[in-house]
Amino acid sequence: MKKSKLAPIHVPTAEPVRLCIDIGSGKKPKAGFVGIDAIDFGQKYVHDVRMGLPFKANTVDEVYSSHFVEHLTGTERVAFFNDLYRVMKVGAVATIVTPNWSHACAYGDPTHQWPPMSSWYTLYLDKNWRDSQAPHVAYTCDFVGGIAGKWDARLNGRDFEFTQAAMNNETNAWLDLICTLTKR
Repeated sequence: MKKSKLAPIHVPTAEPVRLCIDIGSGKKPKAGFVGIDAIDFGQKYVHDVRMGLPFKANTVDEVYSSHFVEHLTGTERVAFFNDLYRVMKVGAVATIVTPNWSHACAYGDPTHQWPPMSSWYTLYLDKNWRDSQAPHVAYTCDFVGGIAGKWDARLNGRDFEFTQAAMNNETNAWLDLICTLTKR
């Protein structure tokens, strides 16, 4: 039998498909993300995440959720963040936007649950902090968290120092918390 002098054929493999989900997406999921919502707005997944996220462990590459978490009770939030941790890949990032506790929008919607969200909540999602400061809570997740803020429109055009002072000391100044969670 003669040996072929041709090089073996290299067949390129398809790029892995990233799973990026928008939780509580409503009618318009974030661009590049698949929507999941308990109400059927035509998004890909119609599912109440209070029953758990419908994804296998370590399969989600990125998460976005805007103005959803504040609709969960405190107990439901604990279960939600623990399940979010379960489905995310190590190193995956979740961006969670909620109203800040000190803005009227946190209280204006009667479907928002108590307690309102504050910049402290990311500490409870970090196992290292929790082990030393709050070992009694039921979180099992382990995220590295960061908080940014969106200020109320009345602060537009003000200098940085004024805006920061207002966000730290006044009600109705810090409109939204923008939380970034990275799974360890």
